[in-house]
Amino acid sequence: MLRLLLFVSITIFSTLSVGQSIVVLGDSISAGYGMSLEKAWVNLLQKKLIQENYSYQVINESISGDTTHGGLARIDSVLKKHQPTIILIELGANDGLRGHPPLLIKKNLRELVKKSQNAGANVALLSMRIPTNYGKRYTDLFYENYSDLAEEMNVHVVPFILDKIAINQHLMQADGLHPNGQAQPIIVENIWPFLTPLLSP
Repeated sequence: MLRLLLFVSITIFSTLSVGQSIVVLGDSISAGYGMSLEKAWVNLLQKKLIQENYSYQVINESISGDTTHGGLARIDSVLKKHQPTIILIELGANDGLRGHPPLLIKKNLRELVKKSQNAGANVALLSMRIPTNYGKRYTDLFYENYSDLAEEMNVHVVPFILDKIAINQHLMQADGLHPNGQAQPIIVENIWPFLTPLLSP
């Protein structure tokens, strides 16, 4: 009887420990800046996965203010710790706001993708835009990084995740840069159609 209980316990533990996971590696947009984590889109994504009968644990490794360089500094430990099935990379906006060269941003994003792929994770790049006052040439080069890398490295790309949000002041916080609580479900809906091809039942 003791052996049977031990076998059952080990089996249950093994089943729980090998579950599929989605890691979100992002900045303040994904860290829930200005609101409780419960209201943030990453937590709402977890709820939607459950509602749609997908068995994934969503792990939020986002830090407000983070850049692609900061992401590179911690990606190895994140991948080792969580061994994600899928990784959603939402970085680059803070690089752009600081005027970093688009080619440097692309180089860092490429390395993030490469490290994630080498760890066996499926990758989706979550595209961001920066304000138009940075000039059309710069903002276009910045935004094109995501689609260019997706094609180059054969990964999924999600168009601007704040689409229909950033231009609506009722969906943005007072700083004009961060979405408010009302915008969080819309972010999930913007991402969802591009995430589902990566999901398995």
